[in-house]
Amino acid sequence: MSKRRVLIIATTFPRWKGDREPRFILDFAKSLLPYADVTVLVPSSPGALDREVMEGVSIERFHYFPIHERETLTAPGAMVSRIKQDKKRGLLLPFFYNAFVNEIKKRIGTFDILHANWVIPGGYIAYKALKMTNVPYVITCHGSDINSMNNPVFRDMKKKALSNAWGVTAVSSELMDNTCKIYNNGNNAVISMGVDVNQFGEQHRRENYFKQNGRKVALFVGRLTEVKGAAYAIEAMQYVPDTRLVITGDGELKKELKSLAAELKNKLRDINSDVVFAGAKTHDELKTMYASADAFIMPSVTAKSGQKEGFGLVLIEAAGSKLPIVASNSGGIPTLIKDGENGLLVKERDAHGISEALKKIFNDSDLRDKLKENAYKTALEYDYSVIGRKYAEFMRLI
Repeated sequence: MSKRRVLIIATTFPRWKGDREPRFILDFAKSLLPYADVTVLVPSSPGALDREVMEGVSIERFHYFPIHERETLTAPGAMVSRIKQDKKRGLLLPFFYNAFVNEIKKRIGTFDILHANWVIPGGYIAYKALKMTNVPYVITCHGSDINSMNNPVFRDMKKKALSNAWGVTAVSSELMDNTCKIYNNGNNAVISMGVDVNQFGEQHRRENYFKQNGRKVALFVGRLTEVKGAAYAIEAMQYVPDTRLVITGDGELKKELKSLAAELKNKLRDINSDVVFAGAKTHDELKTMYASADAFIMPSVTAKSGQKEGFGLVLIEAAGSKLPIVASNSGGIPTLIKDGENGLLVKERDAHGISEALKKIFNDSDLRDKLKENAYKTALEYDYSVIGRKYAEFMRLI
């Protein structure tokens, strides 16, 4: 029996090998290869190939604007952030939506099921492209697509996408609850994204990698946006001596966060601590950073827009690296982190709580070892060998 054909659509995807854009959709696509013939359709970006095979996955990129160099809506960075950084990019949206819908329509007959990431834009685009056909589509909700953009227009778009989908998955139980408040599709499943745990681990550790010279290293990895809460990690450092905080990532709040770190510079110097900004890093660089740090911080918050952390794949990457974790009790994070078992949870926006948790990890070797080992066991539950099969079963690929 031949494999079913799956078309995956997304807006966040590596533009080329070694790109610093998040690669979780690529890893997800790879996890389905044992069960299906997989093609990924994503928007083009300057410098990216129109077609290529990336790590065994067929990638097709479509053009959505006559001037290729202006196709900058989706990278680098998330689409909403790109528009916030330059409002003129919003003028590309009609071209983007129409092109995406048409590209799917052109491919009808070449796939058996479509997997759309994010209810907006992916789910709504799938609805528009397939509403007059019998081709099924599945939507995976990641977080920002459900927890923000909830004015009447967007909410109506979400309802149309969710109500016409063959099935809906969400990456955490909390996110599924919020999704069902918009529309309960009935064919639902909570299945997270995952990681290839074998790609991470203590074997990648390099001593003094951060030039910390005997100090502890606390690592933050994520986009520099409100929901990621990096400001609270920076504020926490004024209470944690002999520690270097490494902020890894880029985004719209970078300038503001650097200003905050500069304001605290003298206080930090008095306790032999500091904050450094490492910028965005490649997948291979991150493997070394996780393994070479002493603790991982994920201080996510509920943003003013209502956006919350959907799941937090970086937690799995840190756990797979046996890195003790401090995270906020926010969004989908408690799905992964159980306080005192595989990490330490603190309240949102609690810099003091973060500092106390870090000091516990740095000063209590028994606790540190317990958190590391249990975190690694958790990571194994989210390995793509497990997650890929769950998605394959849900989409009836096996």
